[in-house]
Amino acid sequence: MLKAAGVTLAGVLVLSAAGAGWVYWHLNQNIKSVDINSALGDDRPAKAVSAPSASASAAPLPSGAVNILVLGSDSRSGTANATLGGGDSSGARSDTAMVVHIDEGRTEATVVSIPRDTLVTRPSCPTSSGGATSVAYDAMFNSAYSVGGPVCAVKTVESLTDVRMDHYIEIDFSGFAKLVDALGGVTVTTDQNIDDDKSHLHLKAGTHHLGGTQVLALARTRHGIGDGSDLGRIGLQQKLVKALLEQMASTSLLTDPAKLYKVADAVTGSLTTDTGLDSLGELMKLGQSLKSLSSDKVKTVTMPVVTAPSNPNRVVADEPEASDLWASLK
Repeated sequence: MLKAAGVTLAGVLVLSAAGAGWVYWHLNQNIKSVDINSALGDDRPAKAVSAPSASASAAPLPSGAVNILVLGSDSRSGTANATLGGGDSSGARSDTAMVVHIDEGRTEATVVSIPRDTLVTRPSCPTSSGGATSVAYDAMFNSAYSVGGPVCAVKTVESLTDVRMDHYIEIDFSGFAKLVDALGGVTVTTDQNIDDDKSHLHLKAGTHHLGGTQVLALARTRHGIGDGSDLGRIGLQQKLVKALLEQMASTSLLTDPAKLYKVADAVTGSLTTDTGLDSLGELMKLGQSLKSLSSDKVKTVTMPVVTAPSNPNRVVADEPEASDLWASLK
């Protein structure tokens, strides 16, 4: 996703250089950001120390190891979202959480999904009003976002993993659906029938070419697969990410300026980032730094979990396996 976005935005810069500077301005304005570093201060895990770049370029592309918290936020309010399977609850939730670890040299990556049903100790988080939330024990992992937005989500992940999140990227699910439509849909293979009235998704096992509405339903579904827990949904979401990467790689955006703009508008319009990635230039630099990262070098895993002793419908980190996994990403 990050690599494909960088290529897309690089194409936009070409259009801008050709005289469409307003395109660059508009897309740059699309990106929303949160100053997470200032909010959290220095009480965080240490940053990874990378070897200096050997490039003689005045402004070399970054090549060090980096950890990025990627959240999929899901607005459930309004008639439109209810039609898309969002239910009738209000507000936004972090229904998807992935820690993307890119190795030194940026040729390999590990994507670790954190089940939203994981019970954690949610730390005290600063609020925008200058106060702080209370520490919460045995709290649902995704409650951090609901209580304190991106800042609390990052702090909770760092507390859980003891790994510094160098960057934050939030992708709005409805924007994700628009991106899929802008690309002409994606092809996904499901291993079992899916019948979920709550997400309005009914698919036979097999290969399907899906539009944005169906992709959004697939990203949300959990009741029609497996045991109805979040673990089955995580597997589907990981497939969706790979399907999107493959579709973007196979689409000749640079030869179709109108389609390129539509895709770039969908990408930037769906993003909220930390202030270190809140411009087309920074996102493009990140994407270009991943030019040697192929899809077969991206490993997707789920944080090891076991059923929570206090609640059969929740999970907790399976130790020491979970800690060993996080330690490997430092």
